[in-house]
Parts: sequence; C-alpha cells; structure tokens
Amino acid sequence: MRRSNREITDVGAIERFIAKQHIIRIGLYDNGEIYIVPVNYGYEYRNGVFTFYFHGARAGRKYGLAKANPCVGFEIDGEYRPLLSDNPCACSACFQSVIGSGRLSLVDGNEDKIKGLDRIMYQLTGKSEHTYSKEMLASVAVFRLEATQLSCKAKLG
Repeated sequence: MRRSNREITDVGAIERFIAKQHIIRIGLYDNGEIYIVPVNYGYEYRNGVFTFYFHGARAGRKYGLAKANPCVGFEIDGEYRPLLSDNPCACSACFQSVIGSGRLSLVDGNEDKIKGLDRIMYQLTGKSEHTYSKEMLASVAVFRLEATQLSCKAKLG
C-alpha cells in the first residue's frame, strides 16, 4: 500500500466499517476481461477470515463466471465526503475502503443457503432468521466469497 499511513489494520475497525455498508463490488474474470458487478451482501468474520455472501439468479453472466473461475477480487467503499478547495490541485476526499481477493463458490443445500441469505438480510435489515419457501430456495443462487487477502484504507476527518 503506497500510503501506509492510511492503512487500517485493526480487525474490529475493519469489521465495523464492513457492517455499516451495503454494496460489495465483485470482479470476475471473463476471457481476458474483468466483469465487475455491484451486489448487496452479508458477511461473517470467523477464525480470522471474512466470508461474504450475496445472491442472484441461477443463470446469467455472474452465475456462469462464478462457476468457471473461483478467483475473484472485491471492493467495498463508503464514508465518502469531498474536501473542496479553490485550488483544483488541493481538492481531496475523505473515504474508507476495503479491497481484497478471494475464492468464490456456489452454496449448495438449503441449510447453507438459508445461512447465507440470513447474513444478507441481517446486513440489510438488522433482523435475523427470515423464512424462505422451498420454491425460493430452489430458484436462487447463493454465492460465498471467502477472502484470502484483504486490506483497508481510510482518509477520515
């Protein structure tokens, strides 16, 4: 990281930031190109590893790419506030971001799907233990992204 003075290494601070945000951008490899898709997410932090969950259709570009190559990149950002100046070169911004890479997999089995969907719904609503019909569980794809590398950077103030 070029600006090491902006690096955040405190896992508690990183988790608090991740817990407040709602969108993660996933970068998937597509035959020489990178396809970036923003999705809402849920997460858990266990045994030193962040695992993110998101959902989608059981067809389409995101689904096909997830099955073809499990190596992905991701990004979460927030706390953005411009710092303006009359001098254009003095303009800046406050921000915080998490950037990383990891392994993506499709979640199988209704119990694991429910776990992932509950993490997503908790992130969105703050409530746990939702009810999902068998039809809904059969029609939705739930993705699990286990972070293998993650860094956090911020300019706050």
